[in-house]
Amino acid sequence: MRGFETGQTVVRRDVHRSGRVWSEQALRVVCDTGEALVTACAPGAQARWPALYAQARAEGDRSVRTAAFDAMADGRWELAGAVWQETDLLLWKPPTAWFSINAFFVPDGDGRRLRNWYVNFEHPTRRTAAGFDTLDLTVDLVVTPDLASWEWKDEDEYAHVRRLGIVSDTEHRAVEAARGEVLAMLAELSGVFAQAERWAAWRWEPAWPTPCLPRPTAAAERVAPEGG
Repeated sequence: MRGFETGQTVVRRDVHRSGRVWSEQALRVVCDTGEALVTACAPGAQARWPALYAQARAEGDRSVRTAAFDAMADGRWELAGAVWQETDLLLWKPPTAWFSINAFFVPDGDGRRLRNWYVNFEHPTRRTAAGFDTLDLTVDLVVTPDLASWEWKDEDEYAHVRRLGIVSDTEHRAVEAARGEVLAMLAELSGVFAQAERWAAWRWEPAWPTPCLPRPTAAAERVAPEGG
C-alpha cells in the first residue's frame, strides 16, 4: 500500500477483535516514513466515540468509562459523533509497535506549548485505504515535556479490561514488552525522543483545514477481525 501524503486526511480507527469499530478519529498526515506514520489534529477535528465513552468525557465520570468497557465486552455499544477539543495532538506511530507516542499542545499566550508527552499502548498499525486501524488497550504513560519524569495512567481500567477478557493474555504480554521498550527509549533518548526538541517545536499548519471524517460509520459495521 502506498504511503500517505503530507497534509492528507486519514482516519484512525480502533477496531475490536470482533471486527466492530470502537472509535474513529480524523487526522492529517505530518509525514509518513518507514520509521513511523506521524499524524496530527487540532480542536474541531471530527471523531466518533462509543456513546458511553463520550458521556464520560463530557461529565468527567470515570464510572461511566467503566460502563463503556462493560458494553465493549458485551458487544453492545453505539457510536456518537464527537469533536476534538482544547489540544493540538501530534501522534507518532511506528508500524509494528504496540504503542503510539503522542504530544499534546495547549494555548500559551499567542501561541502553543507542549503540555506533555503521552504514550498510548495499543495494537500495531494495520494500514487501510483511508488511514490505519489499531486498538487502544487502555493503559498509558504520561511523560513531562522535559522527559525527566513520568507516571503510569489508567492501571485500574487496564486491570478491569483484563478481567473482562478485552485484553487477552497474548496482548498483555505484548503490552508488558512494550512498556519496557518505551522506558528504554526514555532512558536512552532514542526513537522519537531522540528528536524531542524538534517535535516539541512542532505547530499545527494553519493552512490545513480541520480534519473531517469522510462518512458516518454504523456501529454494526465490521472490518476483518483480528486475533489476539
